[in-house]
Amino acid sequence: MTTLFVHRLTVIDCSYLSPSRGLVGESWQVDIELDGDLDQQGMVLDFGAVKQSIKRMIDDQFDHKLLVPADHPSLRVNDFDNGLHLSFTLDDGRLVEHRSPRDAVRLIPGERLASDRLAQIVSDYISPQTPDNVDAVRTRLWPETIEGAFYHYSHGLKHHDGNCQRIAHGHRSRIEILRNGHRAPALEQAWANRFADIYIGTREDLIGHSRRDGIDYCEFGYRSRQGDFGLTLPQSACYLIDDDSTVENIAQHIATELKHEFPSDSFRVYAYEGVDKGAIGVAR
Repeated sequence: MTTLFVHRLTVIDCSYLSPSRGLVGESWQVDIELDGDLDQQGMVLDFGAVKQSIKRMIDDQFDHKLLVPADHPSLRVNDFDNGLHLSFTLDDGRLVEHRSPRDAVRLIPGERLASDRLAQIVSDYISPQTPDNVDAVRTRLWPETIEGAFYHYSHGLKHHDGNCQRIAHGHRSRIEILRNGHRAPALEQAWANRFADIYIGTREDLIGHSRRDGIDYCEFGYRSRQGDFGLTLPQSACYLIDDDSTVENIAQHIATELKHEFPSDSFRVYAYEGVDKGAIGVAR
């Protein structure tokens, strides 16, 4: 028996529902191991096949989706024309509602979402689809090690051609701010605190407000190529910008806001979108 491994095969950028935190954006790096006998090429599985077919399986089934703890007692799921309407009550009584095509959601067994449980579900999904000589599949999901400020955010990009158009997917992202050419850790942490477990919404997509049991809510909605999307969140968990919430616009928004706050200084903002990618915003 031989074991093949690939570190950081892919990154699952998703959002999930947490009873304590609400809608949480996350980025999990994926390591994979495959146990098996050597084939006629002397391999367990060709690395090309791992990086293409297995990566595609993971991306198609788990990436850019809303992951939902299917057995949580406060979850309500209703079917409608090719889609799902979810209602989820948090521990503190606040409500999250989500409406989308089915492909934008994955229900995960259990009352809470944990990376080790999700890793086992990923392995169980992949294993039956591997060649006969592969006996076991193991995956590990782990967050990027970040020294410094970072935040979890969710968003949806209605104009995107791919799965970013899904209204509730997200990322765990570092932030780096240069103030007059020098790192500004205090400003980085201030923005990370502001964006902790936040939904960065576009003003154009805000279709209404409501108040329920003393809690103010924002209601978002749009139609994209994949279908109709809707999202209701506590107002305290939302941050609005004027443009689509692409990482390019987020980076520039932060830089512009900093310039307004400190007009005599110049800023260069590195806003990440998950792991090892992002955009730079500049305000001189």
